[in-house]
Amino acid sequence: MKVAMIPTARPTFAVDVAQQRADQARALLTELGAQVRGPRELVMTPEDIGAAAGHLQGADLVINVCASFSDANPALQLYADQQAPVLLWAFREPGPVGDRLWLNSLCGANLFGHALARSGGQVRLLYGDPEEDQVRRALQAALTGDLPPAPALPSAAGERADTEDVRTALASLHGRSIGVIGDPPPGFTPSEYDPDLLTQVFGLRVQQLSIDEAFARVEAVGSEAQHEEFRAAVAAQPSLDDLDPTEVSKHAAITVALREWSGTHDLASVAVRCWPEFPTRVGVCPCSSLSRLAGEGVPTQCERDVYGAATMLTLQALGAGMSYLVDTVDLDTGRNVVRFWHCGSAATTLAADPANAVQSVHCNRKIGVAGNFPLRTGPVIMARFTEDLAGEGLRLLIGSGQSLPGPNRFQGNTADVRLDTDASEFVHGLVTGGFPHHTVLAWTDVRPQLRAAADLLNIPVIEW
Repeated sequence: MKVAMIPTARPTFAVDVAQQRADQARALLTELGAQVRGPRELVMTPEDIGAAAGHLQGADLVINVCASFSDANPALQLYADQQAPVLLWAFREPGPVGDRLWLNSLCGANLFGHALARSGGQVRLLYGDPEEDQVRRALQAALTGDLPPAPALPSAAGERADTEDVRTALASLHGRSIGVIGDPPPGFTPSEYDPDLLTQVFGLRVQQLSIDEAFARVEAVGSEAQHEEFRAAVAAQPSLDDLDPTEVSKHAAITVALREWSGTHDLASVAVRCWPEFPTRVGVCPCSSLSRLAGEGVPTQCERDVYGAATMLTLQALGAGMSYLVDTVDLDTGRNVVRFWHCGSAATTLAADPANAVQSVHCNRKIGVAGNFPLRTGPVIMARFTEDLAGEGLRLLIGSGQSLPGPNRFQGNTADVRLDTDASEFVHGLVTGGFPHHTVLAWTDVRPQLRAAADLLNIPVIEW
């Protein structure tokens, strides 16, 4: 079989380890008898993508090795016209406990899956490292043309809450505004949204601010307000004393600017294009500023995820309290655990130990300021509104599990969640079903209310 193997990655991750995994993947395919074509070096630039496209013609099987995380631009440029399913191969996280995500490979596969399914394509997921027996068996089957079917997506079958109470909760969203800063990051298809649909379904509006306008607000923050926020932030989280005071001061200015903008326009939520401009132009990451705002009752979303904002506001209206937007980054099949993570914007009240919600540097950028603590333990639910691939509206993902105690597996904010369903089926369903890489975690079970809300909004539910 002629196999086109395209290894994608991003320079901000551990590219040496990513290259090693890609080399091992290629060696295994060759050992199994495949005629492997495709670039040997990691595909990370537009020029790399253009060169890789020439290897697809005549291939019997296309395997995209998600050697590390990458945005979805390579997927859209390479596979938009691919008729057969693309096999996305994601690796396990190799780094030690407490270190950053070295690869974030599974999240990259999730983002690829969303982009391709949304544009009419098909994907399958292979999860595991090249030396694993189950990986070898899956590849042997794929090389005979036996790709597994995408798992069926389950419907909601649980109880519903009182319709009138839910109707009242949904009505409370009408006329409220989401603050949206900047455009979606390049290749982040889940951060795109339809403002008309947002208003039609939820009654929510958008208050837009460009990156340049946001930075102008930050620069206009007075020194007294900046110093006052600096002192308040350090008093709340003394670990800020261990960081570069210049970066903490910039963090304070960003917090004040976001708080003033939110208050002036009575914003219900704030979704921010948090990179690359904040670290490259301001010299600081806004994660802990988003954390401060969330702790004050204004849900925040990194990577300008507006449908993520709609999910969090709906959960809040239904009584879920504070929630957090996370990536799906790792799967421990033996323990039936999925690890949910993001780089450090969780409100400190969501920490497993709020008194020790350490503030640190960003895991990839190595500049301040971002949280570094495990998330709250106990029962959790997962929820997410996203595009309905069968029509022009939305659909709702729901899941549940138990957030387990333990160390912070990855630098940032991590929750190890033992699912109430089969964790492998959940992860495969996320990727092949075209769901976003962002899900919302909440620690109050409002699944009956969510199901009733979906019924009232005429939104199909996929519930694991």
